[in-house]
Amino acid sequence: MPSKTVELRNESGLHARPAAVFSKRAATFDCDVKVSKGETEANAKSVLRVLTLDCHQGDEITIATDGDDEDEALKTLVELVESGIGE
Repeated sequence: MPSKTVELRNESGLHARPAAVFSKRAATFDCDVKVSKGETEANAKSVLRVLTLDCHQGDEITIATDGDDEDEALKTLVELVESGIGE
């Protein structure tokens, strides 16, 4: 199960629209995608679960993928976060 820790750069972290963008992109992959902040983990394909992580700008999150397209999913989601999730 590959994973990577990245820092949230966008101003609003993973709230509302950025969380929706992140979850929508995660849902395009067949593999399981988890995102965690500290000890709390959430299904990245669920906007509501992602919102429960309460992620703000500067927080570090870990993205983990498991399944057939895990490497592509991890690469894509890390790039999305590093690019500021469209903000």
